Amino acid sequence: VQLVESGGGLVQAGGSLRLSCAASGRTFSRYTMLWYRQAPGKEREFVARISWNGGSTDYADSVKGRFTISRDNNKKLVYLQMNSLRSEDTAVYYCNFYPNADWGQGTQVTVSS
Repeated sequence: VQLVESGGGLVQAGGSLRLSCAASGRTFSRYTMLWYRQAPGKEREFVARISWNGGSTDYADSVKGRFTISRDNNKKLVYLQMNSLRSEDTAVYYCNFYPNADWGQGTQVTVSS
């Protein structure tokens, strides 16, 4: 299994970023996919989930209404559109299958206030 996250960067509070995750090693279209994040000194936490066909999504309360998860099964990609970013969104963001596979390297998101 390989998970490659990209799209992170430095953005001002209130700005937007779109993260991408390229997943391989499993039949992508059969799996629920998730985004997680880990801030410095904190545990990794759930951010968003999308069902195998994109028909169902779920979000952590802290990002609901600001983040949108989506997927392209043909391209084996999952996305996280992040709007109205806040300083507390600063973290390394990871994607994974459900059940979880080995973690990728993540992508750093830094929101300056």
